[in-house]
Amino acid sequence: MKRMLLSVFVSFFLMVPFFVFSQTGEILLTAPGLKSGKPLMQALSERSSNREYSERELSEEHLSGLLWAACGINRPESGKRTAPSARNWQDVQVYVFMKQGIYLYDEAGHKLVPVVTGDHRKASGMQDFVEKAPVNLVYVSDYDRMKEAQDKSLYSGMSTGYISQNVYLYCASEGLNTVMRASVDREVLHKLMNLKPSQHVVGAQSVGYRP
Repeated sequence: MKRMLLSVFVSFFLMVPFFVFSQTGEILLTAPGLKSGKPLMQALSERSSNREYSERELSEEHLSGLLWAACGINRPESGKRTAPSARNWQDVQVYVFMKQGIYLYDEAGHKLVPVVTGDHRKASGMQDFVEKAPVNLVYVSDYDRMKEAQDKSLYSGMSTGYISQNVYLYCASEGLNTVMRASVDREVLHKLMNLKPSQHVVGAQSVGYRP
């Protein structure tokens, strides 16, 4: 009986990540492990799209590494990110849909800022599997950041592509499943996420452990 209870206890803490919350409800992420994962060429050879996910939530270490790889600050002196953007507009921001709620990734502080409470993963896409994926990243471009751009949708698509590929490579390196998705209800998301008129949902990407 004691062994059974211990097994349940351990399994619970393996399923639920330990997050550090600030007084404002922000999730404070630890520094990413820059020496973790597989070599680049191996990650490229294993990069793929997968639509099946375990219901296990991402560990704090994997969530931290995932978001930093996506578009974290890799040159603090200039504030530039791991993903390039034209004229360093940094127009695309990453919103994170998890069971706990919707968060905005603050690259400068490497933390998650709460946007909406509650589980809204189902709203992040039109496929059935998005509700099961522990993390759904929604990419939002703020057109006001792209000064003098002639074709803002083109630039936002390019920036999103860079971020998405960073996520793909991180997932391949760490043995996670992921898939980029264009099938999203942009009007519903815009209202749900309280976006400004200048902000546009470009796409979304599911991430999780292999089943």
